[in-house]
Amino acid sequence: MKKLIITLTLSVLMASCQKMDETVYSSIYTENFYQNASDAEKALFAAYASVADLSGVPVMLLVPESSADQLYPRAVVGRNTLTQFSYDANYTALKTAGRVTESPQSIWEFCYKGIESCNWVIEKVPGATMEEVRKGQIIGEARFLRAFYHWMLTKNFGDIPVKTKPSITEQDAIVGNSPKADVYQQIYQDLEEAAKAGFPSFPQVEAGRPSREAVDALYAKAALYNEDWQVALAKAEAVIQSGAYALMPDVTKVFTIADEEAARIENIWAFEGDYLAPGRATSFPSLLGPPGSSAPEYAKTTFGSVFAYQAFFDSFDARDNRRKLLDTNYVDKEGKVVAQKNITPVTPKAVLVKKYQDPLQNGPSCNIPILRLADIYLIAAEAAFRLENTSKALQYLNVVRRRAFGVALDVPSAFDLAVVDEDIILRERSWELYGEGDRWYDLTRTGKFMSVIPGAVNDVYPSRPVEQKHQYFPIPQDEINANPLITQNPLWD
Repeated sequence: MKKLIITLTLSVLMASCQKMDETVYSSIYTENFYQNASDAEKALFAAYASVADLSGVPVMLLVPESSADQLYPRAVVGRNTLTQFSYDANYTALKTAGRVTESPQSIWEFCYKGIESCNWVIEKVPGATMEEVRKGQIIGEARFLRAFYHWMLTKNFGDIPVKTKPSITEQDAIVGNSPKADVYQQIYQDLEEAAKAGFPSFPQVEAGRPSREAVDALYAKAALYNEDWQVALAKAEAVIQSGAYALMPDVTKVFTIADEEAARIENIWAFEGDYLAPGRATSFPSLLGPPGSSAPEYAKTTFGSVFAYQAFFDSFDARDNRRKLLDTNYVDKEGKVVAQKNITPVTPKAVLVKKYQDPLQNGPSCNIPILRLADIYLIAAEAAFRLENTSKALQYLNVVRRRAFGVALDVPSAFDLAVVDEDIILRERSWELYGEGDRWYDLTRTGKFMSVIPGAVNDVYPSRPVEQKHQYFPIPQDEINANPLITQNPLWD
């Protein structure tokens, strides 16, 4: 399948809302650009570039995973501030340690850079001389991406500035916070417009671009976070009932690079990693293996930087195949099995994460799933439960469980659940989606983080003093200093 590889970053005006004292000359360039199909495609590539920025470090995974109760980072200065909740609105420790690209501030900067690029596409491409169907798809892709970036921002920072116009002047960049309800209204509006753009369905869609079903998938997930249960259920069911995607029979194959092509049947939309494209690989596989590049099945170079809590590993049924994507042993270069207790310099109870293994390439080129079908089933289950449709909630929940235990998806099994509640749904999401950047937001959107996080400790992090203010990250102080209309999250004032 043809694959979208993002190699071009088009710098159109500013990456984030920062004050500028100089005269803005970019308008000269923007008036002469966006004239034809080539210009339009290049501008769209610039809008996709922030997906690569978020996935490459990958801040999109490290920030939430370091904050939740499944994975934890090696206790190096800076990275451990997220786990210990010791960051401030300046993200001082992360900057001092040279880890600013792993901080929530990078989520802010990358997303607003992407939104700015999307806004130029939406503003200018309608006037380009080119084939009309593709023009509509380009504008639709920009709207899809703009919805994604706004959703990334609001789930991390709460009330955030909604940007729907390009920053032609400095004043255009000065926009104040909008309430979350208004942010979601804009997300919905962009996705509704994207749905009209005539995207192809899988498998005709180019890898890395949104399919018709991806629009509904993102809509379902955004609606779930917005507690818009009817919409979440309807959009999730539209994806499931389309028949375009299916769960892979073996859950352990979803993330392996050798099965990347086959896994697209489940991975509805993903960052397409490629180590040959400059800046378009992801560092995550190299963080997950043991230190010292000792386990070639993980990646050719591994640093032993991210592990799973032993308690999380122990929470699985031993028959659950999803547990196979965690390991308490590894095979070293000599073929010897090494027990986790010998992993240094981390806790003897460090558990290895086997998602995103990339043993074949000189640089990590795994795909990072952003929307996948198993999540859509779980969204449908939760939305149905919130609407008090218990039978439908169990129907969708048990499909995911049956796949996890390796039995037929359409036949009742001994592994089926007979009852459902919020905790059961969140537990299933935890087992299915660990390492994919979801758990922290599941805890914050449901208010569970205050009760769950204090118990997610080990001998590396014996205490994790989470507070109510940590439900959202503080808006970066640099942005508040640059934009007098932005106000800080109330509990961070």
